[in-house]
Amino acid sequence: MALPDLHTTAGGWRRRGFLGLTAGAGAAALLGTAGCGAGGTGGGSGDDKTLTLACEGGGKTELQPIVDRFKQATGVTVTLVELPYEGLFNRLSSELSGNRPSFDVCAVDAVWIPLLAGKLAPLDELFTDAVKADLFPALVQEAQADGHFIGMPVWTNSEILFYRKDLFDDPKEKAAFERKYGYPLAPPTTWQQFTDTAVFFTRPEQKLYGTDVKGAVETEWLAHVLQAGSPGVVLDDDGGVIVDNAQHLAALTFYADLNNKHKVAPAGAAQTDWNAAQNLFNQGQTAMTRFWAHAYRQIPADAKVAGKVGAAPMVGGTAGVAGIHGPWYLSAPKGGAKADLAKQFIKAAYDNNALSVETTLGLAARKSAYQQYATKPGYESFGPLLATLNASATRPRPASPHWQRIVDGVLVPTIQKALTPDADYAALLRAARTQIEGIVK
Repeated sequence: MALPDLHTTAGGWRRRGFLGLTAGAGAAALLGTAGCGAGGTGGGSGDDKTLTLACEGGGKTELQPIVDRFKQATGVTVTLVELPYEGLFNRLSSELSGNRPSFDVCAVDAVWIPLLAGKLAPLDELFTDAVKADLFPALVQEAQADGHFIGMPVWTNSEILFYRKDLFDDPKEKAAFERKYGYPLAPPTTWQQFTDTAVFFTRPEQKLYGTDVKGAVETEWLAHVLQAGSPGVVLDDDGGVIVDNAQHLAALTFYADLNNKHKVAPAGAAQTDWNAAQNLFNQGQTAMTRFWAHAYRQIPADAKVAGKVGAAPMVGGTAGVAGIHGPWYLSAPKGGAKADLAKQFIKAAYDNNALSVETTLGLAARKSAYQQYATKPGYESFGPLLATLNASATRPRPASPHWQRIVDGVLVPTIQKALTPDADYAALLRAARTQIEGIVK
């Protein structure tokens, strides 16, 4: 997700990863310090009382309670070295390629796993049947490369549905909706219900729209692709390009028509990103938003919608509910000097995964961690998040080293072109297929 800070989104923010914005010049500057450790000298030291963990900024928030607990239990000090998103990727890639890592453990965005495969240590012994049973299926699938588990999920996220309870619970609104559509007003569960509800609440004269449409990010459209029943998004399991199949077309038609045909989104949909959509909702200008679940607990107290927000699972298409999850993993460099201690910490991070729930970001990876909090006040988004992550149609993004290039060069521009009058959705997807085939060949 593309975020300037933790008030935006922790689940779709890549190179702009799932926790931070593009690093730009700052990443380059930090990369220049990689050779001297930038605050950590892991990898080379032989002592058994220290570890260095390279992570993205938001990751430090999530990991600090686990680090503290690990030191209490073992006496081992884990130094968290923060880098911006791109700076972290550049450092991991550079140092792992040169076989001279300055870290013992690293936080890895899911989309990096195919790129770093072969350079990260196998963690197969940590993935017992009990461990796999407590992780969402998509996380287990995505943790593997070249026949080995090389990352332990540490947190994940998905878009769910946020809606304004003050509107949905208003007796006058409920009566008017049922008169118009013939069924009760409630958080929508299908595409048709979502469209009806968005149309109903679109009142430009009141500066109120039914929902947003995010043309500047691809994840939301891809979630709808899975809801339509596609066996994968953009690429199939064998790497074949399927971006122009019937399910991608159905999802793009639904998504773009919200803007082009039904006109239920504010102006500027083609440039709307996570930040803009979140601001629109918090300011009370949209009745619903599909957004990353962690944001429920981060609605500012002075927001117009504060205390008035409900949460529900992501809407569903013909295949039901589905989402694109946003996980990060903990990994260790292959052949690292502290391989055993690194694995001990990674296991401890799994064992103590629930500690991260009460951090500012408030995410976890284990089903049991979310279940532990789902019924507590203030964590009302966890039930919908669990339902979305557990949905049978929820899948990870393709395990392709070309993925980010596909996103930036093809998917986002295709969505933006679709959000124009008289756009030919099928033609756009055929053109996207040709472009993607040129990238992955």
